[in-house]
Amino acid sequence: MVVLRGQEYQAPQEVETREDEEQNIKLTEILELLVAAGYFRARIKGLSPFDKVVGGMTWCITTCSFDIDVDLLFQENSTIGQKIALTEKIVSVLPKMKCPHRLEPHQIQGLDFIHIFPVVQWLVKRAIETREETGDYIRSYSISQFQKTHRLPEDDEFMQRKEKAIKAVTDIFEVYKPQRKYKRQKGAEELLDEESKVHATLLEYGRRYGFSRQAGKTEQAEDKKIVVPPGLAAAGKAEPCDEDDLQAAEELRIKTLMTGMAAMATEEGKLTASTVGQIVGLQSDEIKQIVSEYAEKQSELSAEERPERLGAAQQHRRKVASLNKQILQKNKLLEELQAKCTDLQAKCTEAKKTLTEVKSYSEKLDKELAALETIESQADSSILQSLRALVAMNENLKSQEQEFKAHCREEMERLQQSIENLKAEAVENGEEQEPNKIIEQQYKTEKDKLQKIRLLLARRNREIAILQRKIDEVPSRAELTQYQKRFIELYSQVSATHKETKQFFTLYNTLDDKKVYLEKEVNLLNSIHDNFHQAMSSSGSREQFLRQMEQIVEGIKQNRMKMEKKKQENKMRRDQLNDEYLELLEKQRLYFKTVKEFKEECRKNEILLSKLKTSSS
Repeated sequence: MVVLRGQEYQAPQEVETREDEEQNIKLTEILELLVAAGYFRARIKGLSPFDKVVGGMTWCITTCSFDIDVDLLFQENSTIGQKIALTEKIVSVLPKMKCPHRLEPHQIQGLDFIHIFPVVQWLVKRAIETREETGDYIRSYSISQFQKTHRLPEDDEFMQRKEKAIKAVTDIFEVYKPQRKYKRQKGAEELLDEESKVHATLLEYGRRYGFSRQAGKTEQAEDKKIVVPPGLAAAGKAEPCDEDDLQAAEELRIKTLMTGMAAMATEEGKLTASTVGQIVGLQSDEIKQIVSEYAEKQSELSAEERPERLGAAQQHRRKVASLNKQILQKNKLLEELQAKCTDLQAKCTEAKKTLTEVKSYSEKLDKELAALETIESQADSSILQSLRALVAMNENLKSQEQEFKAHCREEMERLQQSIENLKAEAVENGEEQEPNKIIEQQYKTEKDKLQKIRLLLARRNREIAILQRKIDEVPSRAELTQYQKRFIELYSQVSATHKETKQFFTLYNTLDDKKVYLEKEVNLLNSIHDNFHQAMSSSGSREQFLRQMEQIVEGIKQNRMKMEKKKQENKMRRDQLNDEYLELLEKQRLYFKTVKEFKEECRKNEILLSKLKTSSS
């Protein structure tokens, strides 16, 4: 046996798993969190808890779109080595994502759900926040990109209404803008009170507002030291107690303010035809036209009544203007008639097209009728008569069906009318109250029964769900076989690694021994080469040199014999181990055969038990 020199082989640590009620509760909470976040593969019952949890953590990390250099490639039913590598990658990524909770690879591998739960909870929260942010960003970006190149019908309609509304608002501002009617005279007394100035300005634009009650008090006038006109001061000192006195005082103040104003123009209160049109509404074309015609007629009548006041040139201008307006009206009428004419021409061309199509279709029908007549003349007369009789029967049945439907409708209307009449009579006679009460009572009882049945059904469903969870917790035969396969795979991987390490150590020992022997040979050759000339100088030294060479050769032969003996011993040991290996293989074959027979007997036992149950039931 070769002694291993260097590091000794260490067996892999066994992973302990905790299977208690708290672990199962945390597992269910983790799966509920993952499903709520959108990882619906956690619902699949065929997957193991490791695949569900690690797959969910990998999905959350990739959903967070965090910039990392680790390739988190998750595969279901992975080998033990792949699982260990994946858990180490996940644990290395979590500190980069600034996760506040610490987690170790052996905790994930050992399914320590108590320590895994806070990490999964934080990852799910981070994934939901990232998905909301990206969703809002993508939605706003898509809306902005759509609005750059497209426009909805509502937007076009809004732009049209916006232009019309702006135009209408500007027109209203133009129509209803404030107009100054009065102006203070230059020689009027100057107003020093701010409230008097405000009301004087409002009166200039035709607005009448009363003063506040405190404006006329002498205390306020003394505090502010304001000079008030005599009329206002007298009215302010009166301090009327009732509303009539107050109104009279305000009228007096307004009159005193109006005495210092003069009108802006003499024709301020006269309304023209255009003003009437603006007041009624600028958007009504008919009212505008009527107003313009009214103004023209009024001007013509005034011109005819007072021809002596107007000159000939002015009368000529008026006639020319009226004739021009008539020409414009006739032109508009001509344009309308031309438009109608074009519409009628288009309709006429369309009617001609339809007429040609109808003619062509009629010709086609005539051709088909002629072809049918030729076919009919060539066909058998008895078959034609039977077909005609069947067609007539079909038409007769269709007419009978229509008549029957009409009769059924009439009968239904009559029955409905009779039902309504009976209901009305029953309501009048008071006979329908008791049946309604009975029906309502039956409805309530049936509703209560339905509610109780629903409660029982919900309770039974909860019991079924609890039993289903308990059944799912018990590993099935397929799961046990899967565990066995995984353990066998782990054992084979460990044994292969052990064998490879052992081979490396054996190779190292062999090469080290070879190096030692080569160094000895080199030293021996160097010593022979160094002492050769000195030994050949005399006969005594030559004989001594030859004796030493013979002793060296004898030592080499003895070493060779020892190595040959050791080789034979190792060979015998190898043959012995090979025989033991063959015996173990035979035992393994016998074991597999026994297990197969046991499974077959178990299957037969299950079939017999099921038959026994069916026969007993």
